Amino acid sequence: MIRHVRTAARAIVAAGLLVTGALVGASPAAAAAAPTTLSASEYTISADYHRFDTLNSALVTALGTSAVHTVMENANHDRQALPASFSVGGLSTGFRFDDGDNSDCQSFPQGITTSRDAVGTADSGNYDGHQLVLVSWYTKDGCDGAQQRSRITLVDWDATYPNTYRKILLVEPTGTAAAPDFKDIPIHAGGVSWNGDYLYVADTGHGMRVFDMRKILNTDSGGTADQIGRQSGTVYYAHNYAYVLPQVGTVTSQTTSGNNLVWSSVSLDRVSRSIVMTEYTCQSGCTDYPNRPPRAVRFPFASGATTFAATTTASQALQLPWYNLNGVASHNGRWWFNSSGQKKLYYWTPTAGPSTFAWVGGGESLSYWEDTTNPDLLWSLQETTGGRNVFAVTQATYGGG
Repeated sequence: MIRHVRTAARAIVAAGLLVTGALVGASPAAAAAAPTTLSASEYTISADYHRFDTLNSALVTALGTSAVHTVMENANHDRQALPASFSVGGLSTGFRFDDGDNSDCQSFPQGITTSRDAVGTADSGNYDGHQLVLVSWYTKDGCDGAQQRSRITLVDWDATYPNTYRKILLVEPTGTAAAPDFKDIPIHAGGVSWNGDYLYVADTGHGMRVFDMRKILNTDSGGTADQIGRQSGTVYYAHNYAYVLPQVGTVTSQTTSGNNLVWSSVSLDRVSRSIVMTEYTCQSGCTDYPNRPPRAVRFPFASGATTFAATTTASQALQLPWYNLNGVASHNGRWWFNSSGQKKLYYWTPTAGPSTFAWVGGGESLSYWEDTTNPDLLWSLQETTGGRNVFAVTQATYGGG
């Protein structure tokens, strides 16, 4: 997320001075600061997976679909190795986007999830034959413009395949059954979680937008860069993207107090079969974000499903003592929170209490990577122009046992 509080952090990363992940010695006051429990019953979500069924059926008929393996067979960008200067404690692996995406001043990577979220460790975490890292992005109208659209990037993470990735535009269905259409989704896409076939993308002031990875649509990659949707007859353009992923549903958040949640980042917890979310807030001085302690809330999926029930009450809610939070992860009762503004990674369990670690500048979302033969990992990424590293660290380095 682009935040005023991170101007200095962006300058540091741009200069190539990256923060290491050594343990920070917490002061007694910091050590005493820990999450406190809130009433989970205050927080509910309403899920609708069929909002766009009629339009999506018409779009599939008009455009046709491509499976994920077909999309990856046509991947057209090469990922790069992490630069030798990149350093963070417990570093296991990672990559950097190509030069064009690394330096793009209009588009910013935000959320991260993987096919290990989608399917677990079975078949080495392959979804449709590929082990994948998925990153959400938002694009501005010019380098200093307003949010204009959002997309995802599918990155092959398997030695069997080339080191390539493909961009897919996120769209909202519009029009009619007789003349289906789609439009851009101008959201921050600050977090993303993949569970089964469904992709959940954070929609800051509302909850999450839901997409189905089985419904990637084929478009005409011609036209001009500003053209979006149905042009004439069966010609559909999407800013020169060859693939679009249409929204299938919504997850809408409610609170009994009226103090609505700010859905800044989300992550999947496969152990408790839930999505956890957290808020970006400021201690003071922010005009675009709340000036109050942030919350983290857990919402469980329906039993045995990768979908939420029509109405779901939170199973856990926390008030946090940390600010400027861009990322959250939870696994087996353990929590991690990334603060871009503080360049800290916070770890907490109810029994062990909090720990604070140094972290990278420009850090964004977190995703937990389960592994049956190697150490479990935490994936994260940096949004900073010129320093967009996507990386995985051993979770045990950051408090996890």
